[in-house]
Amino acid sequence: MPAGPTLPNFLERTRAARKIIVVDFGFLGDSVHLLPALWEIKRQYAGAELHTLSAPVGAEVLAMAPCVDRPWPFPLAAKSPPWWKHWDILLALRRQRFDAAFNFTGSDRSIFTTAFIGAPWSLGYEAGRRHFWNGWLVSDWVQRASRELPVFEQRRQILAARGFSLQPARFDLRVPEEARQWARQTVPENVAHLSINASTPLKEWPLEHWIELAKALLAADAKVRLAATASASPREQERLAALAKGVDDKRLVCLASSSIAQLAAVLQRSRLHIGADSGVLHLAMALGVPTLTVFRDHAGLKEWMPVGAQHRQFVAQCRCLKENRIDCLAAGKASCLASISVEQVAAEALRQLR
Repeated sequence: MPAGPTLPNFLERTRAARKIIVVDFGFLGDSVHLLPALWEIKRQYAGAELHTLSAPVGAEVLAMAPCVDRPWPFPLAAKSPPWWKHWDILLALRRQRFDAAFNFTGSDRSIFTTAFIGAPWSLGYEAGRRHFWNGWLVSDWVQRASRELPVFEQRRQILAARGFSLQPARFDLRVPEEARQWARQTVPENVAHLSINASTPLKEWPLEHWIELAKALLAADAKVRLAATASASPREQERLAALAKGVDDKRLVCLASSSIAQLAAVLQRSRLHIGADSGVLHLAMALGVPTLTVFRDHAGLKEWMPVGAQHRQFVAQCRCLKENRIDCLAAGKASCLASISVEQVAAEALRQLR
């Protein structure tokens, strides 16, 4: 018997879409890795409005992307609320009458949210658990790709699997002039940026190591200037204050509670970003800043590591993760990260700075 007609791909079926939303409850790093896919969507649907739904910090990042017409913030915390918690936002999104929706994470909460928004066409990624109701909530699905690729490339490949022709990946953030002006008045040019905090203490290099690193860099070269930043979190603020006190040098500028736009402006004035495994690393990467990162080895680490000669890293092997131990969790810190010496990091940082 002759073969039946080929079902048109997702892009062909949704060419007429005039209003599109991408649902991704990501924080800083996740939202940065969403950018190349957003640029592809904007390019393929010429003239369509592109909206995003993310955590507030993600919305701050996406507000700097010219391809995004409206970033919607969805309040999230360490213990995320159920998908139906913020009815006012969900109802406002449903009233937008989106023609198509994209979901690149496949998490249960984001999938239910995508379905509630009500776009007639939706594309999801099978990255989470499979449920019998998935086909009722999202019209099209793409199976999980290799985790050997960077996260941003995985998301682009989801589009390629459904008919999108890809151009070279681009991040292309535009930092607002007021943030750039603030940075010019606050931070010297060509600083080395220190990001000493992460989302969890289990990803953080010991504070005393950061203090000794800052002292070593300042002692090695009289021209070196440092800028350290932190979020508004009380824990991060305490670590930043301790860094300033421990280093006690005017060539170190400590900036507390900067906005994401201001953080991006500081990074643009930086010769090198030195930091923990955090979203700030990915923002630096997107802005084209060379990076030096201290990582704790974990499953999926490769997909979150920046690629290229300008990005260097030290990776600590963790017994807790390899042997299913709870030592790090019980202590509230990753003792394995302490094995990465200040001397190692300082030598590599100075090499990159010179």
